[in-house]
Amino acid sequence: MTTAFVVMFIAGIVTGFSKFSVGGMGLIILPIVMIAFPGPEALGALLPLYIITDVMAAYSYRKNISWRVLARFLPLAFIGLLIGSYLLADLNADQFVTLLGVIIISMIVLGLYLDARPSNFMQKPITAYLMGLAGGLVTMVANAAGPLFSLFLMEQKLSKDSYVSTRAWAFLIIDVIKLPMYLSLGLLTQESLTIGAYALPGLLIGALIGYHFLKHVTPAHFKWLIRLMSCIAAMKLMFFS
Repeated sequence: MTTAFVVMFIAGIVTGFSKFSVGGMGLIILPIVMIAFPGPEALGALLPLYIITDVMAAYSYRKNISWRVLARFLPLAFIGLLIGSYLLADLNADQFVTLLGVIIISMIVLGLYLDARPSNFMQKPITAYLMGLAGGLVTMVANAAGPLFSLFLMEQKLSKDSYVSTRAWAFLIIDVIKLPMYLSLGLLTQESLTIGAYALPGLLIGALIGYHFLKHVTPAHFKWLIRLMSCIAAMKLMFFS
């Protein structure tokens, strides 16, 4: 059994669980894949895996979608994707991951503040536009916008079912749009598709675990799980990249 297969199998389990449960684990998945495939090719190996899981999650959670939230969030995310496609080759990775970690921690702190002092700030259109732009840029450059999207959607005060459905459809739309951009950058090749296929068994196992896990999570636990996963991801970025 090769290292590549083991690494992608583990990445598949984590991806499936993340997409079908609380999300926010993208920053953990990328470093796993980079054990066997250091460099930008790791992004190309992950994208087909994400799209497969996105389709499965979007079909499983096809009800209770908040199209109102998506309509505010996605247009600026598309612009963020375009900006990210131009920056990908020249971006200073160390500065980027530190900045992203700070943004995630800041959003967690903001969420705690809003718990103590409720406000509709995160429901305002301007906030959705800014988060969409930042999320599109981050997901293009590092496949790591899960914590940002999760924290933002959580603050929209959606029900658990609506949160999961809206998140699943947001990532499906964004990842499909990333496909031609990755092709133009040379990150999506026959080799990356083959590598991604190694993850399929783990992907199915992780999705099954995540789907059943979600059914047993209360709304209060759900919110804190999202924050916990986001915090772990931010710590990974800032101190262990």
